Amino acid sequence: MPSPTEFSLPTHVTIREVGPRDGLQSLARVMPTEAKKQWIARAYEAGLREIEVGSFVPPKLLPQMADSAEVVAFAKTLSGLNVVALVPNLIGAQRAMDAGADQLVMPISASIAHSRANVRKMPDEMIDELGRIARERDARGAGSDTRVIIEGAISTAFGCGIQGKVAHDDVLRLIAPAIDAGADVISLADTVGYADPAAVRKLFTAVREVAGDRLYGGHFHDTRGLALANVIAAMDCGIAHFDSSLAGIGGCPFAPGASGNVATEDLVYMLQSMGIATGIDLDRLFEVRRFVARELEGEELHGVIFKAGLPKTMLPAAASASAAVAQA
Repeated sequence: MPSPTEFSLPTHVTIREVGPRDGLQSLARVMPTEAKKQWIARAYEAGLREIEVGSFVPPKLLPQMADSAEVVAFAKTLSGLNVVALVPNLIGAQRAMDAGADQLVMPISASIAHSRANVRKMPDEMIDELGRIARERDARGAGSDTRVIIEGAISTAFGCGIQGKVAHDDVLRLIAPAIDAGADVISLADTVGYADPAAVRKLFTAVREVAGDRLYGGHFHDTRGLALANVIAAMDCGIAHFDSSLAGIGGCPFAPGASGNVATEDLVYMLQSMGIATGIDLDRLFEVRRFVARELEGEELHGVIFKAGLPKTMLPAAASASAAVAQA
């Protein structure tokens, strides 16, 4: 397989906004459904074409996500939007597909301790569950021109807040079984912010040897300030699809002090300043942040470019230029 240095940086990166799911489920407060819809619609207007809008878990466990079916149905009215939902089991997947989700994210923790604490199942049991979801998806989609995408999201791939070290072999052993079970694509998540660029290059390269082109996404938390550096390291390995959360909200209950996901606006700014198209208008994205900040008044928000402002070397026209490239 090619080494990371043999890949050139992508000309376009797809950013998946995960704030309405990963961000909001980490907060104690419940954002009203209409506010969620406005957030998604405004993000869409800013150029985002992939949004993780909710998760289908028991409402008693996550009341913040109790309205996910209604939110998915609304998101489906936005033309060309890839509507993504997290599902921890077959029941959740059935509900998500009933609502019309385009893509299902199935979390599979490489850490046994995290898997037990988070979903009360072993990693291998989660792969078995993925297989049941795939069979349900295939049965529903027989004869259809559209096919729900299943993403095997390997969480705690770079370490765990409970057990600490997660060996690369613990990640690698899950990849082929997840694909065999029905995962269309594989992503790697630094759930608690333990990754560094060297570790990212090493693990993504090793996983690509098993997954090939099915490895397509990275999910990095900025707990220790390395999320953007880790994105660049993953791009060095040919990855051009990343999760982020507006204002960096979100995190993991097993990562005390976590600052949350990499901020969408910081990621967009970095990529566009590097000449990499994202399809997102930064000025409009800043407006989305203002809206969310009003809705989440009192909550801690993160990210630096919104506070610092665009540099004089990056005029508004230049900031939105890459949006025009992707929207054309």
